[in-house]
Amino acid sequence: MTEYSCENIRNFSIIAHIDHGKSTLADRLLELTGTIKAGLKGSSPQFLDKLKVERERGITGQHGHVDFSWEVSRSMAACQGALLLVDATQGVQAQSLSVFHAARERGLKIIPVLNKIDLPAAQPERIAAQMQSTFGLNPSDMLHISAKTGQGVSDVLRAIVERIPPPAGNVEEKLKAFLFDSSYDRYRGVISLVSVQNGVLRKGDKIASSYTRKRYEITELGIMHPEEVPTSALLPGQVGYIACNMKQSSEAHIGDTLHRVGEVVEPMMGFQPAKAMVYAGIYPVDSSDFPKLEESIKRLTLTDRSVTVQRESSTALGQGNRLGFLGSLHMDVFRQRLEDEYDANVIITAPTVPYKVIYRDRTVIISNPTDFPDVSDPSTQVREVHEPVVKASIIVPEDYLGEMMDLCFSHRAEELDHRYLDVSGAGSARAILTCTMPLSEIVTDFFDKLKSRSSGFASFDYEDAGYKRSDLVKMTFLLNSKPVDALALIIHRSSEQAVGRMWTKKLHKVIPRQLFEVPIQATVGKRVVARETLSAMRADVTAGLYGGHYERKMKHLENQKESKRKMKRVGSIELPQEAFYSILSTKNS
Repeated sequence: MTEYSCENIRNFSIIAHIDHGKSTLADRLLELTGTIKAGLKGSSPQFLDKLKVERERGITGQHGHVDFSWEVSRSMAACQGALLLVDATQGVQAQSLSVFHAARERGLKIIPVLNKIDLPAAQPERIAAQMQSTFGLNPSDMLHISAKTGQGVSDVLRAIVERIPPPAGNVEEKLKAFLFDSSYDRYRGVISLVSVQNGVLRKGDKIASSYTRKRYEITELGIMHPEEVPTSALLPGQVGYIACNMKQSSEAHIGDTLHRVGEVVEPMMGFQPAKAMVYAGIYPVDSSDFPKLEESIKRLTLTDRSVTVQRESSTALGQGNRLGFLGSLHMDVFRQRLEDEYDANVIITAPTVPYKVIYRDRTVIISNPTDFPDVSDPSTQVREVHEPVVKASIIVPEDYLGEMMDLCFSHRAEELDHRYLDVSGAGSARAILTCTMPLSEIVTDFFDKLKSRSSGFASFDYEDAGYKRSDLVKMTFLLNSKPVDALALIIHRSSEQAVGRMWTKKLHKVIPRQLFEVPIQATVGKRVVARETLSAMRADVTAGLYGGHYERKMKHLENQKESKRKMKRVGSIELPQEAFYSILSTKNS
């Protein structure tokens, strides 16, 4: 690696929407540069898709989806340029917009690339005009390729060399390395990915963290080629991995600056830690599996540090963990990895977002509905409640614009605006719709509704827009007048009737019938907003009576009624795990 000076290095990212071909293009570039041989990828069609969940969902490194914008920003920190890859059949998608702007803000050189030009449905000229109007890019700078067949990929390689600037750095200056990612290896401890800014990093060097002040000794270093290949040194402009005597993942702070022990350097501008925006309780279906589940969660969070974990217990579900995620896709991917990699069988409670509750004397962030106060009770001293809001962007064919506006309005959207992306505006023109929307409205089934109401053509992205005052209430569910803590919800007052009716009907379907009548109630404060009644199972107490003694039959039936009244007073309803699994595993629709 000592032979590769800064002038010979180009560090770049690939910005692309799901299925626009970034994994295939990465494969072609790796083959073209001789890093991997064509045909050696075995059964996995994309070399860089490591996880089963990434292959199934087509989200290599998850870059490009809003839930993983933190991952995107940290990988960009090690780059000087980016390929903006757009499918010539589908055009610009919402998720590419925010990543493009993040790259622009970081000063990256953007190379626009139109992929899949070999397909019959490709419209490269029209999509190029779209990219010009959306991103302000010159069509003459756009490369037309087919990553699948390899057509035009050598032009991409040439453009990377000619257009992207080399990294700046000086071998003679003090060591300065930027830590932008980390993973955990059970034998070697924490493996950190670093971008060397200045100086030289060698095996055996003693380094220190600017953030924690802790000291370490480098035991191994190298480059990703694309698997780990040990080298003797890492020079300025080079990106590689280091292993040192770092035992805890929490010690590897993303955005940290590493330097030589005894030297003082100006730390680089780090990242803001990722904030969890969607919370859910995760419980084992079989409560005896809790220790195994907790261990599995612990291992998974070693590789995904943006997940927050806190123990919690529920009278209905037993011991569990409350996890915080960057978004609902992030939560879904984490759940799928728990099932795929650790064979976990889990119940996930309805997702919720962090609310800001302002009392007379303090402000508290609450993410668990069971902790949410009764805002209608003056004794709680709640002044107001704020909920997180987002700025949403939807790109959709013109024909579905009305449907998308209706969908947004039904999810409490405000400040709706739209403009057309296609300059021509004829035929199947596409529009971009923007609005402000509560985050709680999009963490459940909004994405599914968006896809079904646009026949799969709409793309959606959002970014954090802070907090906004809102009229929110806590809904609790009572079975035979006893609350079920795991089913508490925080909802907007305008939807209390609809949500109450929907959930009481769901409960009515899954609760086993008892020997006595069970009222199922949805309450807000002391008010009952919806009710279903589960009728009693009736045993035939007169079956053993022969003859026509009417009075005896009536006496038996009256005794049965009285017994049921007593049972109802003392009877507690156990909501079985299967019922929870069935009610919470279905979408909240």
